[in-house]
Amino acid sequence: MENTVSVQQNLGTAARSEYMRRYLENLALLERLHRLMLDLIKDEFERLGLVNINPVQALLLFNIGENEVTAGELKSRGYYQGSNVSYNLKKLVEQGYMHHQRCPVDRRAVRVRLTAKGVAVRDRVAALFERHAQELQAEGMVNFDALDGVARSLRRVERFWGEQIRYIY
Repeated sequence: MENTVSVQQNLGTAARSEYMRRYLENLALLERLHRLMLDLIKDEFERLGLVNINPVQALLLFNIGENEVTAGELKSRGYYQGSNVSYNLKKLVEQGYMHHQRCPVDRRAVRVRLTAKGVAVRDRVAALFERHAQELQAEGMVNFDALDGVARSLRRVERFWGEQIRYIY
């Protein structure tokens, strides 16, 4: 009986170890995918001669789209994940990609929206993503079910991590 318990404990430890290995592998993959996406945007913009905007800023314009938001909403809505949002907003306004306007109710808050120049960048990023989606689908690399499964799994991890952060505070 004692030997059976020991074998079960070892199997449990091995399964936990394998799960941890896969979890860490997926975390690294998420990071690499994000970096690759930024590199794809950078390469596309260099090809098009758009060198005065970086990939993070272009992705921010893409994520904002037609919306008008405050700087605080950029993070809460998931439009921006970086730590230097004020720097990037300032640069986008200076370069004419975004309008900014103080909120009439709360003068500390600034609302931002894309200019025509910003919309053009957003459209370029959208075209890049559309082209990639069409190629992935045409080549049969990732089907609908696989995309949905990955999205469901990532949402569960996102929810779990969000709950962990709320639990800490």
